[in-house]
Amino acid sequence: MLITSKGQITIPKEFREALGLLPHTDVEFERVGDELRVRKAKKSVRGSNLLEAMAGKSTGLMSTDEIMQLTRDV
Repeated sequence: MLITSKGQITIPKEFREALGLLPHTDVEFERVGDELRVRKAKKSVRGSNLLEAMAGKSTGLMSTDEIMQLTRDV
């Protein structure tokens, strides 16, 4: 595996899947001697980023009750 000119590497799919590393997952790096360890961040902001991105996006054409009814009619 090579490091790109931008300092990037690709985490193999089998490791991403096994550890649940989805796109936009926060990770932490730890140096242990001559090793570099990467793991999911203990405190993720992924959910709060999603909420921030969605805030104010509603068109207001449907009420909450109407939306909930759609999810129950499946």
